[in-house]
Amino acid sequence: MNNHCRNPIRVLVVDDSAVVRGILGRLVDAQDDMRVATTATNGSDALDALRLQEIDVVLLDIEMPVMDGLTALPLICQRFPRARVLVTSSLVHQSASGTTRARARALALGAVDYVYKPTARNGGVFGVEAAGAGIIAKIRAVAERPREQSRDPGSGPAKHLDTVVPRLARSLSCSGEFEPQLLALAASTGGPNALAAVIAGLPRDFPLPVLVTQHMPPVFTTMFAQRLAREGRLVCDEARDGEALEPGRVYVAPGDYHMTVHGTGTMRNPVVHVSRGPPEHHCRPAADPMFRTAAQAFPNGVLAVVLTGMGEDGRKGCEAVASAGGRIIVQDEATSVVWGMPGSVVDSGIPCSILPLHSISAHIASLCCVRS
Repeated sequence: MNNHCRNPIRVLVVDDSAVVRGILGRLVDAQDDMRVATTATNGSDALDALRLQEIDVVLLDIEMPVMDGLTALPLICQRFPRARVLVTSSLVHQSASGTTRARARALALGAVDYVYKPTARNGGVFGVEAAGAGIIAKIRAVAERPREQSRDPGSGPAKHLDTVVPRLARSLSCSGEFEPQLLALAASTGGPNALAAVIAGLPRDFPLPVLVTQHMPPVFTTMFAQRLAREGRLVCDEARDGEALEPGRVYVAPGDYHMTVHGTGTMRNPVVHVSRGPPEHHCRPAADPMFRTAAQAFPNGVLAVVLTGMGEDGRKGCEAVASAGGRIIVQDEATSVVWGMPGSVVDSGIPCSILPLHSISAHIASLCCVRS
């Protein structure tokens, strides 16, 4: 095991397969900045392991004896909130409906994301190469150390946060200087729970159409739309091509399809389109096409929200929104699972309000002159 990093990311591997534990363990221990702190064969043993030592990231299998992953997951999140949980799933069974529903339920229960675990098939070469890089990248992203400790509060982006938040949060009040016509939200890693919180916080009489792009594959987005409808007060469905935008409805970008807006804000009913255009930022759906086309269809009227997520998807789209006279809200570092997407907007210098997750719904409502 490499020990070049003084404070490596501590990983708990939970899987009833000794082969999988071995593959994941070697993959993690090969990195300079992380190590396997311990392993467990089921959810009950994982809870015991978490009581004995601090863990940064849990790689949690779903199907295990004694206590499965879905039973253990809410207990882990409740008792050990500092540990970030990545659910592991077999690539071989990715299309099985039961497995897909289990992964979607895991995201709803508190997992920040899921990863495909390597297998020993074909000597392990295909599995490790295909899945290993993604697993390591997500471990690093979700286990980033608190930024308050890693950044000098007197310089760089942290200083920008301190000066921008109060000034813009006040200027973007319900003053008549900005009249929103469309709410568009985007997220990735950690996004399902963040989006659910924001949508649930919107009032039943919310006056705008709401577009949602979450980096998710097919089937997941169907169940995610159902979750938003169940937990919130607005009608919510996956978007259908050619569907007219209506106030108070939530349209979720289907998995493997970009969601865009066509028409202009002066039309009675601009429509939403879904298409399999080229992936952007290796994603489909992606946030940038949604934001770009929304800015074209609703000049001066787009309220864009960028929540937790890896990468920079949404940054260029937010530039288009700002150039067209729209407004932008980003989730702050402290409440983001990963501050990649919102952080890229802030670091680019785009004017935006930077708010904790629990304040975003109320701020959206205030801009729309409604009570949350």
